[in-house]
Formats: sequence, C-alpha cells, structure tokens
Amino acid sequence: MCDSTFRRRILPLALVVLLSLASLVACSKPPNPAPEAATEPAKTTGLESIPPPDRSKYPPFQDLRSWKNPYFVVREDGIGFVDLSNREVRMLTPEQIPAELVSLGSDAWPYGRVVLVAEAVPKTSTNEAKAEIRKNRGLLLGTLKELDVAVQEAP
Repeated sequence: MCDSTFRRRILPLALVVLLSLASLVACSKPPNPAPEAATEPAKTTGLESIPPPDRSKYPPFQDLRSWKNPYFVVREDGIGFVDLSNREVRMLTPEQIPAELVSLGSDAWPYGRVVLVAEAVPKTSTNEAKAEIRKNRGLLLGTLKELDVAVQEAP
C-alpha cells in the first residue's frame, strides 16, 4: 500500500476509533466506593419503647379535654407542660423537655408517641408577644422532632 492510501483510509479510521474509546472512558462512571459503616450509633431518646401514634385512639376534636397523652401549651413566657393529674402547668426549657417526657412511663402514652400542642392567647397582643410565642413554638417543635415525637395541634 502506498503512503497516500494509508493516510486517506487508515488514519481517519484510526482517529475515529481513538476518539470513540476516549469518549467511552470519559463517560464511564467511576466505581462506587464501598459503603462506609455508620461511624455514629443511632441516637437514642429513651422514648423508643413507646409505639408510633395511633390516630384511631385520639379523642374527637370537640372533646380534647379528655386528651390523655402529654400536653404542651406554648406561651409568650415559655413552654408549659400540663400535668394531666391536676391540670397544673409547669414551665420548661427546651432542654428539660426530653427528660420530662422520658420520665412519664409508658402508661402516659395511650395514643402512642404523640403530644398535644396548644397555643395560648398572648396577654398583650403586641408584635413582640406574638414573636415570643412563635419562637417558643419553634423551639418546642424542633425538640419534639429530634425526639421523634408526633404533634397533634389543638384547634
């Protein structure tokens, strides 16, 4: 074969083959790395033994006074925990909520791992009071989410 035939026929074919191989290599995915073992153990809350919420056991909305699970009232001055035995409200910080819920025992959770959350009417209808209620509500809901506790809103 002469040199010009080589250049006209073989060189373009070789160039196409090389470009095809290069594109295949560029488009291929790198091998998946082996999944790493979880370095952090699952976070325990102390509430794992409480079953998930069962909506079929909740009292009707018209009769939430008969609610038997833990009950919180969000106020402008903090987060109130309602003692269902005497209807007294104890003020808690978000840091105190986990220990309070864990200390209740399984009989305090007849509807499963769910709490009732009500919002108190602010004593003064100022923007600052409303902002404090929103802040306290956010702190409570965030804490409950970390504990994997469902929330039932009071109407």
